[in-house]
Amino acid sequence: MAREPVRCEWPGTDPLMVAYHDEEWGVPLHDDRKLFEFLILEGAQAGLSWSTILKKRPSYRKAFEGFDPKKISKYGAVDTRRLLADAGIVRNRLKAAAAVTNAQAFLETKKEFGTFDVPRPTISLDSDLRNYNAGGSRYVQRNEGGIRNREGSP
Repeated sequence: MAREPVRCEWPGTDPLMVAYHDEEWGVPLHDDRKLFEFLILEGAQAGLSWSTILKKRPSYRKAFEGFDPKKISKYGAVDTRRLLADAGIVRNRLKAAAAVTNAQAFLETKKEFGTFDVPRPTISLDSDLRNYNAGGSRYVQRNEGGIRNREGSP
């Protein structure tokens, strides 16, 4: 007899959320196109529920041409009007503009690193995050919350 898998509570009983939980959430992802898709969808989700965005995902895929960053990076006023008229997606001018800006940044990242799947720091609850700011100075993010310079002082 097959047992029901153990799940987090957040997907509830919504089949779309359950499928997302079981098949995508927390699964390592290294495909640039899928990473870009999630970048666009996460931007659209700001202030809304993830289930709202998942329900609109097929419409996003169509409206944003299969999440093609090269095409999206060139969107202009005509494309923005088209997106704002599309009832299948979240019609928000700032979110549409962010998708274009994110597509441009995505392509710049790929140009610089060859992929968007560049190493990113991971945060552990039992260690500090060591990083470098844009000027090259090292800082340590302490788990207590404060940013410290390389000597550890505020």
